[in-house]
Amino acid sequence: ALVTEARAKFAPVVPRPEKILCVGLNYRKHAEESGMAVPPVPILFSKFANSLSGHGAKIKLLPPEAATNFDYEVELVIVIGRKAVNVSETDALKYVFGYCNGNDLSSRDLQMRTSQWMLGKMQDGFAPIGPWLVTADQIPNPNALQVETRVNGELRQSENTSDMIYNCAHIVSYCSRYLTLKPGDIIFTGTPSGVILGHPAEKRVWLKAGDKVSTTIEKLGTLEVTLA
Repeated sequence: ALVTEARAKFAPVVPRPEKILCVGLNYRKHAEESGMAVPPVPILFSKFANSLSGHGAKIKLLPPEAATNFDYEVELVIVIGRKAVNVSETDALKYVFGYCNGNDLSSRDLQMRTSQWMLGKMQDGFAPIGPWLVTADQIPNPNALQVETRVNGELRQSENTSDMIYNCAHIVSYCSRYLTLKPGDIIFTGTPSGVILGHPAEKRVWLKAGDKVSTTIEKLGTLEVTLA
């Protein structure tokens, strides 16, 4: 029997990637709002498979004694389709299977505890991706897509992937110089301005249990999760 979209249970659109790579500070306006210099090369960090979740997921936050500064980050996610080793920027997108919507949820107090960001990025469920995986032939220019975030229906982020400092082709080429990219690997390409961390300290209202966070990327659909 057919199941309607409203009743369907969504899994992560890539269930078992070998690698989950992420790019930090990759939008010009986001670097500005964060008070950080434009990075001279892509800033890379990683998440792990425990962080994956899907559209409609309920994501449990850490208890207050562990972390309190929870933030959203809408991100275009690249899904690798072919083994890539030291590929040129000109050819890089030929190695992409497709794209999906992602939310790089972050615990900012843990992220900023040290110079290494990983602790604030790797909580269970903190890498929702979906609801759809769209093949690359349907996205001729991944750096011309509108991206948005809404929290409980309120618009928080609205930008275009054209504001990326390092575009998708550059990211794939750069990563492939230093490690082998394999089919199913995913790359979070960075978030635009409008994150909670970018607000003045006195105006930051962090995410909390019960919040619904919706990220929308042009041609890729809307990914919604509920925090618990």
